[in-house]
Amino acid sequence: MNDRERFIATMHYQPRDRAPLYDFSFWEETLTEWQKQGLPSSVTRQNVADCFGFDVSLFGGDLAWHTGCNVGLSPAFELKVLEDRGESEVLQQPDGARVVKKKVMSSIPMHEGHLLVDRQSWREHYKWRLDPSHPDRFPKAEPQLRYGTAGVVAMLDNTCKCWDERVAFWRDPQRTHPIILPGGSLYGWIRNWMGVENVSMVVYDDPAWFEEMVETLAECIIGVLQRILSTGAQFEACAVWEDMCYNTGPLLGPEHFKRFLVPHYKRITSLLRRHGVDVCWVDCDGKIDALAPLWLDAGVNCMFPIEVGTWNGDAVAFRREYGKEMLIIGSVDKHMLARTKADITREMARLTPLVEEGGFIPTPDHRVPPDVSLENYFFYCEEARRIWGGGVNLKPMRR
Repeated sequence: MNDRERFIATMHYQPRDRAPLYDFSFWEETLTEWQKQGLPSSVTRQNVADCFGFDVSLFGGDLAWHTGCNVGLSPAFELKVLEDRGESEVLQQPDGARVVKKKVMSSIPMHEGHLLVDRQSWREHYKWRLDPSHPDRFPKAEPQLRYGTAGVVAMLDNTCKCWDERVAFWRDPQRTHPIILPGGSLYGWIRNWMGVENVSMVVYDDPAWFEEMVETLAECIIGVLQRILSTGAQFEACAVWEDMCYNTGPLLGPEHFKRFLVPHYKRITSLLRRHGVDVCWVDCDGKIDALAPLWLDAGVNCMFPIEVGTWNGDAVAFRREYGKEMLIIGSVDKHMLARTKADITREMARLTPLVEEGGFIPTPDHRVPPDVSLENYFFYCEEARRIWGGGVNLKPMRR
């Protein structure tokens, strides 16, 4: 089987040659540390899957898995350094937020200020950037900037195809890997643009404005998806990004989630299903228990990455509660990878029955941090290939 056939079979509980083998990428500092431990300097987040023998790195390279279309801000804001503070710097991000980022060992920068503060700034800086017909949303012949799921701009590779070439590629029945549609964000991006405290107040102080922002995002996402889906190509899944939970629960209460978000999720997932796309995953960190059934009701049927750690996320428990209705990606405790090899083996054994059942693709439950040794990660990769891959149809490892 190829990557595409294996993904489809796994997500539909059908027979397959083996489980898909994916990673969830790494901190930049992780690769730096691993180079000190013997990793070749030629290994980057763009080609790391080839080094470790995985099918794909979900947030590394492998840009051909994506459409190259943009459902976020277009144009994005200029990424620039506003202030150098020695060990850290103040940046204006492509989403307009002002953040403080450490120069080393910085996973998530701290927000310091926002352009989006009221209705006037919404109209001046943001609303017009969510026009679904903006031509820069669709591939051109030259390299482009892509607005990523976490609000980060990335450069598409130099082989970026123009629209007609992309469409021909999408419609090719012989293509060997899945193509994942951009599902955008209905809450997470707004939270990034104005900060947790501000968006939390707006929900109560001006719910009509919050609803307008959510609806504008939904219209942009649907408008772009309609053009992509009208090509007649078959796509394998759609990816939504939210990150709207923390260690004890959601940042937006279930009652507001149902009122403001669910109707628009349903619009998006109904469009997808009319075009044969029946896998829609949401990337949400933290404790998602209160929102998971609401996402399922809205047609978002795959949860990712199911963080273990202090959040106590557990794919096994979710499968026990929701059965095969819930598809899952992730749930391998990344912290376990920094412990002993016996601990790693136990973590993998815990998940193996779920892997064998299907509807589940195991990956570390977030980007691998630098406290995981290169030796331990190679051991995890070798065990994944042996236990979950069964030695079948595997890419070579470059150890």
